[in-house]
Amino acid sequence: MADVLLPQLGEAITEGTITRWFKQVGDTVRLEEPLYEVSTDKVDSEVPSPLEGVLLEIVANEGAVVEVGALLARMDAGDGAGSDAVTAEAAAEVAPPPAAASSREPAVAVPAPPPAQPTGATRLLSPVVRRLLADHGLDPARVTGTGLGGRITRADVERFLRENPDVAEPFNRIRRRTGSHMVASKSTSPHVLTAMEVDYEGVETVRQAHRAAWREAEGSSLTYLPFIVRAVVEAIADYPRINASVGDDELIVHGDVNLAVAVDLDFQGLVAPVLRRVDSLSLTDIARGIVDMAGRARSRRLVPDDLAGGTFTVTNPGQYGTMFQFPIINQPQVAILSTDGVSRKPVVVVDEGGEESIAIHSVGVLALAWDHRAFDGAYAAAFLGRVRQVIETRDWETEL
Repeated sequence: MADVLLPQLGEAITEGTITRWFKQVGDTVRLEEPLYEVSTDKVDSEVPSPLEGVLLEIVANEGAVVEVGALLARMDAGDGAGSDAVTAEAAAEVAPPPAAASSREPAVAVPAPPPAQPTGATRLLSPVVRRLLADHGLDPARVTGTGLGGRITRADVERFLRENPDVAEPFNRIRRRTGSHMVASKSTSPHVLTAMEVDYEGVETVRQAHRAAWREAEGSSLTYLPFIVRAVVEAIADYPRINASVGDDELIVHGDVNLAVAVDLDFQGLVAPVLRRVDSLSLTDIARGIVDMAGRARSRRLVPDDLAGGTFTVTNPGQYGTMFQFPIINQPQVAILSTDGVSRKPVVVVDEGGEESIAIHSVGVLALAWDHRAFDGAYAAAFLGRVRQVIETRDWETEL
């Protein structure tokens, strides 16, 4: 029998909350298969099993707050665990099934319809249904199940929500954490917004020329974001105080640019995983890194260290066609850039002879929220102007 302990989830993480078990007592578990989900003050992470075997006992039930190194479960890691595993009934004799979640979350089990001779057994909900109920603060007893044996399905929950539109929706964990951090940031930093219109025609020309080949080779879209990040890195070299954080009555200017990119999680909240040393990466590497971070964030494969150490943040609401947005600074950083919607607009262009004409270009706004303690408006405007200059004048074809 082997113990499953809570691993070190990040340099500054000392404890976590067990929010979900993907396996039940008696289940066979494969090596590296997702075993449980843990929530810290930084991120919710799916943790893979450190070994292969049969889950014999769950010690830390859903809702339990445990310290790093604490016992979570016990497994039978014998040679035959992968095939002739102990039965669920035998495992249940070793340890009872996990109890319902604590008062922090709704209960996750409902009584099953009794057979001819009731046994008092309970039928556990699927992870998808469990999360949907928890996100909406629903007691599963209120939802009529139409699945096998009266089990509640996702469709049952969604139908209940449609028929009861006034159901209270308490903040989930990520909304509570986000709210706390944003309120703290607004009360800490004197926020100022500087915005500039940018002509992306040079970028758009390159994107159109390479978009099909890029998608075939990379499996993703070649967006504006990596081009903007490249320009930001170059501008930071000229205006290093943008890439800084506020310390104890001091401004700490960072040597490396560790870029935090805000990622939306199905409209349930945001996380900002960090792409490290982005100043040393090519345009292609930046694009790949952003796609990788976003994918791991949405599939809950981030670990707390993925969210630590950012020195500058970019948020990208432009995919929804925003004109410009005033973002809130990611503390203790001193600036965050909003990359807003790009659309085709008439612009004045000047040829080499100084003659003006009207052309249709791709145009959008970059909006920089910054901390007035760190520098003044002239510095922020000069930085943003440099970003615009790089975007508009760089030979982007050579970057690819």
